[in-house]
Amino acid sequence: MSELVFASRMMREVIAPPGIAGSKSERVREAARRLRWKYSRALSVWYADERVSLKPHELREIEEASGVRYGKQEVSEIDELISRAGALLESQDADFHGAFIAAVRAFAGALARSRTER
Repeated sequence: MSELVFASRMMREVIAPPGIAGSKSERVREAARRLRWKYSRALSVWYADERVSLKPHELREIEEASGVRYGKQEVSEIDELISRAGALLESQDADFHGAFIAAVRAFAGALARSRTER
């Protein structure tokens, strides 16, 4: 998941969820107000316009407003994918693939510890 998709999803689901306002434009306006952004900037991120490049401080503002850390969500998605792959491999031959699955988990865990915070 890219930073822009993450930001768009957090704006839609957490910062300005459907119940907070009647129309999408009101929700975008509410997200812009909470993030202290211009409406046009919030609108571009809301629709994940690929011409938008999120600045680090904007990503931090979204993390603070939503309470979700981008890296932590990414790690949980990777862990879920590893679990699925592990289940598929272990159904074929658990003894043979067990070491490989453990190595992938250790590698992903080391990467997560080096750049993820809560």
